Amino acid sequence: MKAALLNGPSDVTITDRATPASGEGQVLVRITHVGICGTDTKIYDGGILANYPVVMGHEGVGEIIEGQAADGSGPGNRVIIDPVLYCGNCFYCARGDTHLCENGGMLGREVDGVYTENYLAPAGNVFALGDNINMTEGPLIQVMTTVLHAQNRANIQADEVVVVLGLGVTGLLQIQVAKALGAKAVVGVSRNAHKRGLAEQMGADCVVEHGEAAKVAVLKQTDGRGADVVIEAVGYISVLAEAMDLARFGGRIIPFGIYAALEGKLPFYELYFKELDLINTRAALPSDFPASIKLVEEGKVNLAPFITHTYPLEELTEAIKLLMEPSDERLKVILEV
Repeated sequence: MKAALLNGPSDVTITDRATPASGEGQVLVRITHVGICGTDTKIYDGGILANYPVVMGHEGVGEIIEGQAADGSGPGNRVIIDPVLYCGNCFYCARGDTHLCENGGMLGREVDGVYTENYLAPAGNVFALGDNINMTEGPLIQVMTTVLHAQNRANIQADEVVVVLGLGVTGLLQIQVAKALGAKAVVGVSRNAHKRGLAEQMGADCVVEHGEAAKVAVLKQTDGRGADVVIEAVGYISVLAEAMDLARFGGRIIPFGIYAALEGKLPFYELYFKELDLINTRAALPSDFPASIKLVEEGKVNLAPFITHTYPLEELTEAIKLLMEPSDERLKVILEV
């Protein structure tokens, strides 16, 4: 079987490997589509260290060949793979926080991932997709699980106003999920006019640029109070500072972007004086997969507009380089295996 092996930073080769045989508690999945995300680009260029050599990829969907998943799915069923591995025995697993497992890891980083034709997954990490979800769009559900997990942690209520700063893939998903969870109004903020248009199509009640325009729009939506929840989906400390400015007293901030900077300037007095909650999130729980799948099946989240590019597995390097280039209109890149 083909597999995309990362030998070291920026060094990928397509290799031929033997197809693994499934054992007890394992499921062999024929991978059909895999997503590429910002984490993958950082693993590729060495920004995030991996256990080299390692098969890349963590957003995989496909069809079961052998074995039975914990949810009852079996051969022939279309499924998605949860990339978060956990031991089930440590302090965090005992609390139900399997995504924080002391002995865990992520596919495509600590262990081989899903940029391959066949993948052998733990039975508890495989979830049925059903027949109504487009498989090209399926990998986005893994991204969506992290979005849903973050918003569940923030406990978004039906009468609340949510602001999303940054309208890339995760930001646009944040808008749809917040609306699906019943937020009264969602404000999308971006410097990119094309993505502001997409946010409007995906249900944002108001879309504006960063800065004073965002402040005016949020105050108008909230009778001058500020937003109940602000989601920072860019990964810049300066935008996190803007989130603190837009939040109301007692509001919540979700710093969803991955911050590469090791230091920066924040309005710490405002953080204290406004009594703001910072609600971080790292990954998703297993329960977030069926919940996310249900939102897509019910039509509350539309994944089709996100897919802008597809590549065959053999062209992984070209696909990653495309994703690393600045672009106003590119969103999700999918590998067809």
